[in-house]
Amino acid sequence: MPRPKSPDAPLRSTILLIDDNRELCLALQEYCALEGMDMHLAHSGEEGLPLVLSGRFDLVVLDVRMPGMSGMDMLRKIRARTMVPVLMLTAMGADMDRIQGLELGADDYVAKPCSPRELVARIRAILRRSGLSQDASPGMLSFGELALWPDKHMATFNSQPLHLTGVEFSVLRILLQHAGRPVSRETLYQEALGRPATPFDRALDVHLSNIRRKMGQFDEGWSPIKALRGQGYQLVVRY
Repeated sequence: MPRPKSPDAPLRSTILLIDDNRELCLALQEYCALEGMDMHLAHSGEEGLPLVLSGRFDLVVLDVRMPGMSGMDMLRKIRARTMVPVLMLTAMGADMDRIQGLELGADDYVAKPCSPRELVARIRAILRRSGLSQDASPGMLSFGELALWPDKHMATFNSQPLHLTGVEFSVLRILLQHAGRPVSRETLYQEALGRPATPFDRALDVHLSNIRRKMGQFDEGWSPIKALRGQGYQLVVRY
Protein backbone atom coordinates (compact mmCIF):
# COMPACT_ATOMS: atom_id res chain seq x y z
CA MET A 1 0.00 0.00 0.00
CA PRO A 2 1.55 3.36 -0.94
CA ARG A 3 2.60 5.45 2.06
CA PRO A 4 1.03 8.89 2.45
CA LYS A 5 3.11 11.82 1.31
CA SER A 6 4.42 14.09 4.02
CA PRO A 7 2.53 17.39 4.36
CA ASP A 8 5.62 19.42 3.42
CA ALA A 9 6.34 17.50 0.22
CA PRO A 10 6.88 19.76 -2.81
CA LEU A 11 4.77 19.62 -5.93
CA ARG A 12 5.25 16.45 -7.99
CA SER A 13 8.76 16.58 -9.42
CA THR A 14 10.41 14.91 -12.39
CA ILE A 15 13.81 13.43 -11.53
CA LEU A 16 16.48 11.88 -13.76
CA LEU A 17 18.70 9.22 -12.15
CA ILE A 18 21.89 8.36 -14.07
CA ASP A 19 23.65 5.28 -12.67
CA ASP A 20 25.00 2.12 -14.28
CA ASN A 21 23.66 -0.07 -11.42
CA ARG A 22 20.33 -1.11 -12.93
CA GLU A 23 19.10 -2.97 -9.86
CA LEU A 24 19.70 0.07 -7.64
CA CYS A 25 18.01 2.34 -10.18
CA LEU A 26 14.85 0.25 -10.26
CA ALA A 27 14.67 0.09 -6.45
CA LEU A 28 15.07 3.87 -6.14
CA GLN A 29 12.57 4.49 -8.93
CA GLU A 30 9.96 2.37 -7.15
CA TYR A 31 10.52 4.12 -3.82
CA CYS A 32 10.38 7.59 -5.39
CA ALA A 33 7.10 6.71 -7.10
CA LEU A 34 5.61 5.96 -3.67
CA GLU A 35 6.88 9.35 -2.51
CA GLY A 36 5.16 11.18 -5.36
CA MET A 37 8.18 11.68 -7.64
CA ASP A 38 8.47 10.72 -11.31
CA MET A 39 11.96 9.22 -11.60
CA HIS A 40 13.34 8.45 -15.06
CA LEU A 41 16.43 6.29 -15.54
CA ALA A 42 19.57 6.36 -17.67
CA HIS A 43 22.52 4.02 -17.26
CA SER A 44 25.42 5.91 -18.82
CA GLY A 45 26.61 9.43 -19.35
CA GLU A 46 26.17 9.08 -23.08
CA GLU A 47 22.52 8.09 -22.61
CA GLY A 48 21.82 10.59 -19.86
CA LEU A 49 23.41 13.80 -21.15
CA PRO A 50 20.90 14.48 -23.97
CA LEU A 51 18.07 13.88 -21.47
CA VAL A 52 19.53 16.39 -19.00
CA LEU A 53 19.96 19.01 -21.72
CA SER A 54 16.38 18.52 -22.92
CA GLY A 55 15.20 20.64 -19.99
CA ARG A 56 12.52 18.13 -18.99
CA PHE A 57 13.80 17.42 -15.48
CA ASP A 58 13.62 19.33 -12.20
CA LEU A 59 16.69 17.61 -10.75
CA VAL A 60 19.41 15.17 -11.81
CA VAL A 61 20.86 12.44 -9.57
CA LEU A 62 24.26 11.57 -11.03
CA ASP A 63 26.60 8.72 -10.08
CA VAL A 64 30.25 9.82 -10.05
CA ARG A 65 31.88 6.60 -11.18
CA MET A 66 30.44 5.15 -14.36
CA PRO A 67 32.14 3.44 -17.32
CA GLY A 68 32.55 5.58 -20.42
CA MET A 69 31.70 9.18 -19.65
CA SER A 70 32.29 9.62 -15.93
CA GLY A 71 29.96 11.56 -13.68
CA MET A 72 32.55 14.34 -13.38
CA ASP A 73 32.93 14.68 -17.15
CA MET A 74 29.17 14.74 -17.47
CA LEU A 75 28.81 17.38 -14.75
CA ARG A 76 31.25 19.64 -16.62
CA LYS A 77 29.13 19.34 -19.76
CA ILE A 78 25.91 19.96 -17.80
CA ARG A 79 27.22 23.10 -16.12
CA ALA A 80 28.41 24.46 -19.44
CA ARG A 81 24.78 24.47 -20.62
CA THR A 82 22.36 24.52 -17.68
CA MET A 83 22.01 25.22 -13.94
CA VAL A 84 19.59 22.33 -13.32
CA PRO A 85 20.07 21.06 -9.74
CA VAL A 86 22.46 18.10 -9.55
CA LEU A 87 22.80 15.66 -6.64
CA MET A 88 25.94 13.52 -6.87
CA LEU A 89 26.15 9.89 -5.73
CA THR A 90 29.66 9.23 -4.38
CA ALA A 91 31.40 6.23 -2.85
CA MET A 92 31.61 6.14 0.93
CA GLY A 93 34.78 7.96 1.99
CA ALA A 94 35.45 9.40 -1.49
CA ASP A 95 36.12 12.90 -0.15
CA MET A 96 37.99 14.12 -3.23
CA ASP A 97 35.07 13.10 -5.47
CA ARG A 98 32.72 15.11 -3.27
CA ILE A 99 34.89 18.20 -3.25
CA GLN A 100 35.52 18.05 -7.00
CA GLY A 101 31.81 17.58 -7.70
CA LEU A 102 30.88 20.60 -5.59
CA GLU A 103 33.61 22.69 -7.21
CA LEU A 104 32.21 21.77 -10.62
CA GLY A 105 28.76 22.97 -9.58
CA ALA A 106 26.92 20.04 -7.95
CA ASP A 107 24.34 21.15 -5.40
CA ASP A 108 25.03 18.39 -2.90
CA TYR A 109 26.09 14.75 -2.60
CA VAL A 110 24.95 11.51 -1.00
CA ALA A 111 27.38 8.72 -0.12
CA LYS A 112 26.62 5.24 -1.45
CA PRO A 113 25.24 2.98 -0.19
CA CYS A 114 22.43 5.29 0.87
CA SER A 115 18.90 4.58 1.98
CA PRO A 116 16.09 5.57 -0.41
CA ARG A 117 14.61 7.65 2.40
CA GLU A 118 17.82 9.69 2.73
CA LEU A 119 18.00 10.22 -1.02
CA VAL A 120 14.40 11.46 -1.19
CA ALA A 121 14.97 13.80 1.76
CA ARG A 122 18.07 15.26 0.06
CA ILE A 123 16.21 15.67 -3.25
CA ARG A 124 13.37 17.52 -1.52
CA ALA A 125 15.79 19.80 0.31
CA ILE A 126 17.47 20.80 -2.96
CA LEU A 127 14.16 21.34 -4.75
CA ARG A 128 12.88 23.56 -1.94
CA ARG A 129 16.01 25.66 -2.08
CA SER A 130 15.88 25.84 -5.86
CA GLY A 131 12.45 27.50 -5.76
CA LEU A 132 10.59 24.46 -7.10
CA SER A 133 8.30 24.13 -4.09
CA GLN A 134 6.51 27.39 -4.94
CA ASP A 135 7.54 29.01 -1.63
CA ALA A 136 10.05 31.56 -2.89
CA SER A 137 9.45 35.11 -1.74
CA PRO A 138 8.70 37.60 -4.51
CA GLY A 139 10.37 40.95 -4.98
CA MET A 140 13.95 42.13 -5.02
CA LEU A 141 16.46 41.94 -2.16
CA SER A 142 19.50 44.20 -2.31
CA PHE A 143 22.55 45.18 -0.30
CA GLY A 144 25.26 47.40 -1.75
CA GLU A 145 26.21 46.08 -5.20
CA LEU A 146 24.30 42.80 -4.72
CA ALA A 147 20.69 42.26 -5.86
CA LEU A 148 18.60 39.07 -5.74
CA TRP A 149 15.17 38.23 -7.16
CA PRO A 150 14.11 35.06 -5.26
CA ASP A 151 10.95 34.53 -7.31
CA LYS A 152 12.98 34.48 -10.54
CA HIS A 153 16.12 32.85 -9.14
CA MET A 154 18.16 35.76 -10.51
CA ALA A 155 21.13 37.57 -8.97
CA THR A 156 23.47 40.37 -10.01
CA PHE A 157 26.61 41.84 -8.49
CA ASN A 158 27.97 45.14 -9.74
CA SER A 159 25.16 44.96 -12.34
CA GLN A 160 26.64 41.72 -13.74
CA PRO A 161 24.60 38.48 -13.68
CA LEU A 162 25.62 35.73 -11.29
CA HIS A 163 25.06 32.20 -12.57
CA LEU A 164 24.40 30.30 -9.34
CA THR A 165 23.29 26.78 -8.54
CA GLY A 166 20.20 26.41 -6.39
CA VAL A 167 22.21 25.87 -3.21
CA GLU A 168 24.60 28.72 -4.00
CA PHE A 169 21.63 31.02 -4.53
CA SER A 170 20.14 29.92 -1.22
CA VAL A 171 23.41 30.52 0.66
CA LEU A 172 23.72 34.00 -0.83
CA ARG A 173 20.06 34.81 -0.12
CA ILE A 174 20.48 33.88 3.55
CA LEU A 175 23.62 36.01 3.85
CA LEU A 176 21.79 38.88 2.16
CA GLN A 177 18.82 38.59 4.49
CA HIS A 178 21.29 38.96 7.40
CA ALA A 179 23.49 41.53 5.64
CA GLY A 180 25.96 43.22 7.96
CA ARG A 181 25.53 40.49 10.59
CA PRO A 182 27.29 37.12 10.89
CA VAL A 183 25.43 33.92 9.99
CA SER A 184 26.62 30.74 11.67
CA ARG A 185 27.73 27.65 9.75
CA GLU A 186 24.97 25.69 11.46
CA THR A 187 22.32 28.10 10.17
CA LEU A 188 23.69 27.98 6.63
CA TYR A 189 23.79 24.18 6.64
CA GLN A 190 20.25 23.85 7.94
CA GLU A 191 18.65 26.57 5.82
CA ALA A 192 20.67 26.31 2.59
CA LEU A 193 21.57 22.61 2.43
CA GLY A 194 18.63 21.31 4.45
CA ARG A 195 20.74 19.20 6.80
CA PRO A 196 22.97 19.61 9.84
CA ALA A 197 26.70 20.04 9.50
CA THR A 198 28.74 16.91 10.17
CA PRO A 199 32.41 16.57 11.12
CA PHE A 200 34.81 17.02 8.19
CA ASP A 201 31.94 18.05 5.87
CA ARG A 202 33.32 20.67 3.47
CA ALA A 203 30.23 21.15 1.32
CA LEU A 204 29.48 24.63 2.63
CA ASP A 205 33.11 25.74 2.25
CA VAL A 206 33.12 24.70 -1.40
CA HIS A 207 29.79 26.44 -2.11
CA LEU A 208 31.09 29.65 -0.49
CA SER A 209 34.30 29.40 -2.50
CA ASN A 210 32.26 29.07 -5.71
CA ILE A 211 30.12 32.09 -4.80
CA ARG A 212 33.18 34.20 -4.00
CA ARG A 213 34.79 33.22 -7.30
CA LYS A 214 31.66 34.16 -9.25
CA MET A 215 31.24 37.47 -7.43
CA GLY A 216 34.92 38.40 -7.63
CA GLN A 217 36.55 40.97 -5.36
CA PHE A 218 36.12 44.65 -4.75
CA ASP A 219 38.71 46.93 -6.31
CA GLU A 220 40.46 47.00 -2.94
CA GLY A 221 41.08 43.26 -3.23
CA TRP A 222 38.76 41.78 -0.62
CA SER A 223 35.72 39.55 -0.90
CA PRO A 224 32.16 40.72 -0.16
CA ILE A 225 31.74 37.55 1.95
CA LYS A 226 33.83 37.71 5.11
CA ALA A 227 34.66 34.74 7.35
CA LEU A 228 34.47 35.56 11.07
CA ARG A 229 36.28 33.11 13.34
CA GLY A 230 33.84 31.38 15.66
CA GLN A 231 30.86 33.33 14.30
CA GLY A 232 30.34 32.23 10.71
CA TYR A 233 30.10 34.38 7.58
CA GLN A 234 28.96 37.91 6.88
CA LEU A 235 28.02 39.82 3.75
CA VAL A 236 29.79 43.19 3.73
CA VAL A 237 29.83 46.25 1.47
CA ARG A 238 32.55 48.60 0.30
CA TYR A 239 33.10 51.51 2.63
